[in-house]
Order: sequence, then C-alpha cells, then structure tokens
Amino acid sequence: MNLVGIVVLVGIGFLLSKNRRAIRWRTVLLALLIQIVFGGFVLYVPLGQKILEAVSEGFVTMLSYVNEGSSFLFGSLINEEKFGYVFLFGVFPSIIYLSALIAVLYYIGVMGLLIRGIGGFLRLILGTTQTESLATASAIFIGNPELTVRPYLFKMTNSELFVVMTAAMATISGEVVAGYVGMGVPASFIVAASCMAAPGAILYAKLLIPETEESAKFGKVKVAYDRPSNILEAASNGSADGMFISLNVGAMLLAFLSLIALLNAILGWMGSFVGLDNLSLQWMLSKVLKYLMFLIGVPWHDTEFAAQLIGLKTITNEFVGFFEFSKFIHTANGTFESFSHIDYKTGVMVSFGLCGYANIGSIAVYLGSIGYLAPSRKAELARFGMHAVIASSLANLTSAAIAGFFVGLQGM
Repeated sequence: MNLVGIVVLVGIGFLLSKNRRAIRWRTVLLALLIQIVFGGFVLYVPLGQKILEAVSEGFVTMLSYVNEGSSFLFGSLINEEKFGYVFLFGVFPSIIYLSALIAVLYYIGVMGLLIRGIGGFLRLILGTTQTESLATASAIFIGNPELTVRPYLFKMTNSELFVVMTAAMATISGEVVAGYVGMGVPASFIVAASCMAAPGAILYAKLLIPETEESAKFGKVKVAYDRPSNILEAASNGSADGMFISLNVGAMLLAFLSLIALLNAILGWMGSFVGLDNLSLQWMLSKVLKYLMFLIGVPWHDTEFAAQLIGLKTITNEFVGFFEFSKFIHTANGTFESFSHIDYKTGVMVSFGLCGYANIGSIAVYLGSIGYLAPSRKAELARFGMHAVIASSLANLTSAAIAGFFVGLQGM
C-alpha cells in the first residue's frame, strides 16, 4: 500500500495545484526520486544503514556530553533511576547545548559548507534556482531558512517564496533534534526524515504553486550570516537562542496539553448526551485520517493510532505529537529499545510523519518571521499559509510512506 499511498499524496498535491498546466514535472518527479533513493539507501541498503547508524551514534555520543553541564546545574535530579524521566531536565539542556554547538559550527564555516554543498546538488539535479535551493538545504539544519536568503526575499517569485515557506515547515531544525531524541525517538529516524523532507518540500511546493514568473538574476547567491566577533560570542549567542527555544517549547507543551485536556473534557461531556462517552479530539482525528494512514502503508490495526498523532501534530505542533508518541516508546538508559503496543513499521512511519513543523501555528510563525524580513511580501505569505501547511504535511507523509515501504521489505 505504501506505493499506492505515494501516488495518492502526489495526486492530492496535483488536485490542489494553483496552475496544473505550469507544473514542471521533471522537477517534481526528480525530487520524488531523490526522496525514494535516499530513503532506500539509508533504510534498506546495508552500506547506507551502516552510514546512517554511524552518523546517529556519533550524534548521540556528541549529545551525551550535555550530561556534564546538566549534572553541574541539577545534580542528582537528572538521575532517571532515582526520580524517573523528567522532561525539563532531559530535553531543555540538550536543546541549549546543541544550539550553541551549531552556532560554533556556523562560525568556523562547517554549516555554510554543508548548506552550499547540498544546495548546489539540489540546484544541479532539480533545476531549482540558487535562492530556493540554498533555503531548502539550510532548512535541514536550522529552523529559519529564510534567514539564509534574506537579502533576496524582496525579489523572489511567488513560487520561490513558497518553496522557502514549505521547506521551513517540512523539516526540523538541528536544535530541536535533541528534544525528540530525549523523548526516545531514534536519532537515525530523525536524521533520515529531515534529509528526506528537503526534496519532498520542493516536490510539493512546485506542485501546489508552480513557477509562472521570471526569476530575478541575483548573480552568485551567498548564505546570509551575521558573523560574531569570535567563537565565544558564537557559543554565547547559540546558547541564548537555545534557551529561548527551550522556553518556547515548554510553554507550548504546557499550554497545548492543558487546552487539549480541557477540550476533551468538554467533548466527552457533550458526547455523553448522544452515547459517545469517549468523544475526544484524538478520537475525531483518528476517524478522519485513518483511511489515509492505511493508504500510505500503516497496518490497519494501527491506523487510528497513527491518525491521532499526525492529526494532533497538525492542529497543535510536532512536540505535542512526539510527546504523546513517546508513551509508546520503550527506552533503556535514555536510548530507544522498542515500540510498545504498536508494530515496528507503524513506529517508524509515525516517527517520519511527525518530523516537521507542518502545523497551523507555523503559519503565524513564518508569516511573522518572513514578513518582518520582507514586509512587502506579507500579502503573498498570508495567502500561501494554509497551502504551505498542506504541502509540508504531504512531504512528511511521503517520507513516512517511503520509510514504511523499505522497512516492510526488510521484514519480508
């Protein structure tokens, strides 16, 4: 069913296209091919599996050094055997540490090299412009790809601007990867999902809002970056950004989980009058999306579970989705061991499907962010908002379908 689901997802993108005649199928199909080939390489080919495993183990090892800072600040409170897992102590320090590390890597030029390399590859293969290629590549590593192309936002075409917005929502930033890993999600899934989402973002962006204008000639496009005076300032700025992200994550989780509980109580009370005592937001989402989950390859007995989490992520955010998902993940010493009460294939697909900022709240985030950098483009951004959520959601679900297909092949 996974391959059927991919066709259905692309079909949805085609039906929602603003200009079907203008779709450049070469770009769309090559972007899909990159998604499939990359997914197959890291999830099915032994060499690719070893590379992904090595990268993931390196990431987890690098992340483990945050325990030095955490133990200094919190002492024995981070001892899971004594106090159990505390989200605040497990996730927040990791986000701050990784944010500082990424800032240092930016300062010494490593991040810029990676972004230019991946952006150049996408441009060469897909025929996308320099600006949209760089923005998409940077989205794999940072949460605001519009910052890397901010000098060019004013003159970008609507289609190029839509690629930037979709790439921002389809991927996740490096800083928050630590948060997901801290909740037990395998680092290998997060790394693979974020990389696969980049070509997926281009795929659906070019389906929904195809290019119909002449792109501006910018000459050689460079990654925009305000360079700190030294490496210490870079680390300091990164840790401050990480603190802001951590507080934002905590505030969102506290507010959304509490509001969902309130809403479910109200829905349960209303449902009791018509014999639906279990009426809840999750129940409604499971009924709406379960058939789509089945089409992309989720085993039938897990479709309602997957639909609940994907739907919850779309109307709230991915952290809420991952937090609920973490209840079905069994860990040992802070690392993934197995999924509880669901198929392994389902767990993999949900991990990939949740991995992105594709939610309604992101419209306001990126309308504010990109709108601040390019005030004259606010009207287009507002018009594209819901389309960007749909395009990025389709990109994430396509990654999930591809992952499910190759995981299914392993089990045959």
